[in-house]
Amino acid sequence: MKKVSNWLVTILQLLPGGGKILDSYILSQLFPTFLFGVGLISTLGVAIGNLSDLANKVSDANLPILTAVEILLLKVPEFVSYALPVSVLLATLTTYGRLSNDSEIIAIRSCGTSLFRLIVPAFLLSLMVTGITFLCTELVVPSANYRATSLLITSIKEEHEFRQTKDIFYPDYENIILPDGQTIRTLRSLFYAEQFNGKEMKYLTILQWAEQRLGQIVISDSASWNPLKNTWDFFDGTIYQIAPDASYSEAFPFEHQQLKFPKTVFDFASQGRNPYEMNIAQAQEYTKILRLSGDEKKVRLFKVRIEQKIAFPFVCIVFGIVGAAIGSGFEQIGRGTSFGLSVGIVFAYYVLGFMTGSMGIVGAISPFLAGWLPNILGIFLGLFLVHERNK
Repeated sequence: MKKVSNWLVTILQLLPGGGKILDSYILSQLFPTFLFGVGLISTLGVAIGNLSDLANKVSDANLPILTAVEILLLKVPEFVSYALPVSVLLATLTTYGRLSNDSEIIAIRSCGTSLFRLIVPAFLLSLMVTGITFLCTELVVPSANYRATSLLITSIKEEHEFRQTKDIFYPDYENIILPDGQTIRTLRSLFYAEQFNGKEMKYLTILQWAEQRLGQIVISDSASWNPLKNTWDFFDGTIYQIAPDASYSEAFPFEHQQLKFPKTVFDFASQGRNPYEMNIAQAQEYTKILRLSGDEKKVRLFKVRIEQKIAFPFVCIVFGIVGAAIGSGFEQIGRGTSFGLSVGIVFAYYVLGFMTGSMGIVGAISPFLAGWLPNILGIFLGLFLVHERNK
């Protein structure tokens, strides 16, 4: 141990580039543990989170084995993205704990190196992993999760919380400016479809208002969006004109009729992914559609999830600083202790994230705070610990 410490001291005292060599040395200690953590945690996550559930679907719901294997592979990127920040925490706790245990931190600091300078390698590692996590959660995970969900729906007809396949109810609002300048929001149309297969809607009823009264009712066996003509094709139905006294004034049966209804209804039903199956741009676009439908609760849910998706990669920096600060303060810390501490810190972080997320969804705090508060508190905690250890 003393030989290593003396070697580091000599480098820092004699060589102009001693700081860079120190960074390289610490990074070389961080990477093996980090890679080990990614492999271990990803494997455990896939096995615990999906393997048992898929096995039950194979035996109970007749899910084809090859489809189950494909779904299992599609879920790997999600668990890798979860494993990346946890592995940063495990690597920094273990590495800086070993440096402290071997008195290398004491030797390095005796040369006048502050603890803030000593954790730069941990910050560099966490910054790099933050970028990887962001790319993974934006470019890979959403499409993989959506593909996995689609396979379950088509293979065993599994229900999906956000996918609109039946009982599609969509209110369309418009803003009207009154003579006194006041703006009011009124219902323009009410769209209902009993079934939707992704391309065609079945058994539709549409109520349309004009001048704040019900003016028309459309009933149709089926309808589909026509992107070439930017309109709806309705088949086998009847259009009822409503008189001011609310009675039927005229009825027009049709076999095929093109009607100008907003495409928003089709987008609302066909883009029915949950937030974890969308990247940030898709989630923002879907939030606009939800806002038009007037579903404020789901709008808040998606706003919170968007902020959480943006904030999630930066937890790597939080875990890197916290792990280095805690690890450098222990004189005796092994891999088992590091793993136990990592589990405790991650559990505390996700409990806090769950609480702030729930508060954001019910409107108690803003979506921004709901997504970023755990990271903000984590950064302050990490910097405070480094400051205290640096005394």
